[in-house]
Amino acid sequence: MNEPAPSISSLADLILEQTADAVIYSNRQGLIERWNPAAASMFGYSFAEACGQSLDLIIPEPLRAAHWRGFEAAMASGSTRLHGRPTLTRAERKAGEKIYVEMSFSLVIDQSGKAIGSVAIARDVTERVLREKAAAAR
Repeated sequence: MNEPAPSISSLADLILEQTADAVIYSNRQGLIERWNPAAASMFGYSFAEACGQSLDLIIPEPLRAAHWRGFEAAMASGSTRLHGRPTLTRAERKAGEKIYVEMSFSLVIDQSGKAIGSVAIARDVTERVLREKAAAAR
């Protein structure tokens, strides 16, 4: 027998929870509201530790000013500079370790067309970047 399909909201939650890449949603103020298990694994903070915290939690201090300029501009304009294309950047784990991450950013837009937050999809690419740097140095 076929089981009933999950509701849209429960299906979305299942997808979010089981996605292999880190998924982070922050509201217009840059406070974390969604943090999937892959984000917890990558950055070392549980959902309870990350929820309600500023995105500064994972942004290395030297990158924060540029991040917030871009974030605020995107919230005001309703579009991102990269238009969803992934970018290589640095992030920081709970233990203070800096890692390379490939991230894509999207705005979350409500029914009225207003940006209500931002979602980032992140993948740890530290090993790949270090291999490429080592190969280039030879």
